[in-house]
Amino acid sequence: MESLEKMYIDGQWVSALAGKTRNIINPADGCVIATVVEGAAEDAQLAVAAAKRAFYEDGWMETPPVERARLMFALADALEQRTDKFAKLETLNNGKALREAECDVGDAAACFRYYAGLATKPHGQTYDVVDPMQTLVVREPIGVCGQIVPWNYPLLMAAWKLGPALAAGNTVIFKPSELTPLTAIKLFELIEAVGYPKGVANLVLGAGNTVGQEIAKNYDIDKVAFTGGTTTGRSIMMAATGNIKNISLELGGKSPNIIFADADFEAAVDWTLFAIFINQGEVCSAGSRLLIEESIHDEFIERLVERTKKIKVGPGLEEGVEMGPLISETHMNRVLDYVELGKKEGAKLMCGGQRILGDGLEKGYFVEPAIFTNTTPDMRIVQEEIFGPVLVVQKFKDEKEAIALANNTIYGLAGGVFTQDGAKGLRVIKKLRAGITWINAYNPTYNEAPWGGYKQSGIGRELGTFGFEEYTEVKQININLDPSPIGWFKN
Repeated sequence: MESLEKMYIDGQWVSALAGKTRNIINPADGCVIATVVEGAAEDAQLAVAAAKRAFYEDGWMETPPVERARLMFALADALEQRTDKFAKLETLNNGKALREAECDVGDAAACFRYYAGLATKPHGQTYDVVDPMQTLVVREPIGVCGQIVPWNYPLLMAAWKLGPALAAGNTVIFKPSELTPLTAIKLFELIEAVGYPKGVANLVLGAGNTVGQEIAKNYDIDKVAFTGGTTTGRSIMMAATGNIKNISLELGGKSPNIIFADADFEAAVDWTLFAIFINQGEVCSAGSRLLIEESIHDEFIERLVERTKKIKVGPGLEEGVEMGPLISETHMNRVLDYVELGKKEGAKLMCGGQRILGDGLEKGYFVEPAIFTNTTPDMRIVQEEIFGPVLVVQKFKDEKEAIALANNTIYGLAGGVFTQDGAKGLRVIKKLRAGITWINAYNPTYNEAPWGGYKQSGIGRELGTFGFEEYTEVKQININLDPSPIGWFKN
């Protein structure tokens, strides 16, 4: 299926000004599945100019909400009608199991529908102040928005970014990961087909240190939204200071999943697997630190290891596969390096942690799901985000220690608690310094609810009304209902 895919700038499919290209790899077998143009700073600048003109001169900022909603409903319908095509392409490019990719397409379409509906809902406030004044607050689009997404959920992250930005009336320069641009390209084909005006939505392909850096620092971009690693997030914050642009950052995590002795045992084991091994562990909110009450530790680990060893790993398009390859050889080696580090630090590897080379998988980037016990809070594998199928286990004596261990991290993205004591569950969740939490579940995400973290896990929120408001400016309007002289000065 190898092909040459282009960027979408100002309503046209274009090559990179420098003429460069990049091969896109299927992580399941290392084969080239497409060739795409490789943009750079000058391509991003063209997209910014187009977006600025579309917003300020061509009238997009004044487009009625009902029209913005119509376009987005049409986009959602078009995407949903092509679920099979998008899911297979996502699996080929990212590696995830097909059933996960199918869920992602459905969630993306639902996200567009949610924001299409929200576009026409009331936004603003009125105040009864001192007569004869009337005060209003309205929400207006920010303007030109740069958006940068990672490779772990290419299509879904595109919907999370594009949905609220376009529904609120902004124009966009969108940059997918250079590793996984294929579903974004096809999504922009739909954006063109449903009739978005030229310059409103622009797709620029390329690397983070060129295109991403230009988006972060460009003075004509009013907002930058980024999902990815915390180190890169810091760089974007620094670049954004040039024109004090609005920023939203959804960054890393090392999230705790707390299992109390009174939890439903089998349910807790099942959700623990889902918390860490879904999407090969390449999830920012993954429950990558498992905290177990000591009285059930050994029994729980025995059962967890037993089930982990049965996870079917293979190419995402194969029937029955539950976990696919990691995104790239580079990332696979990074994860394997963390496994070796954990051994050197003194943790006990209970299962997995090896590259899978048999059964015809030697050309792909497959790693056995791994579990470490006998860890200590100071270990790097406990403190640093591995972003792969590696679970580290910590043991606690009581509720107080569980909370202390859970919060002992620079991150604050997510967290879970399993207990059949409802009061205890809520009590512990309220003390976790994290933005996304679950009780007796882990990982379900909803378009209606805000997504984001505390501490070094980011700034701002995505999804829900919170995500919509991130793409608006608040304006105060004061109206004098009796425009007579104020008489403050006598002469």
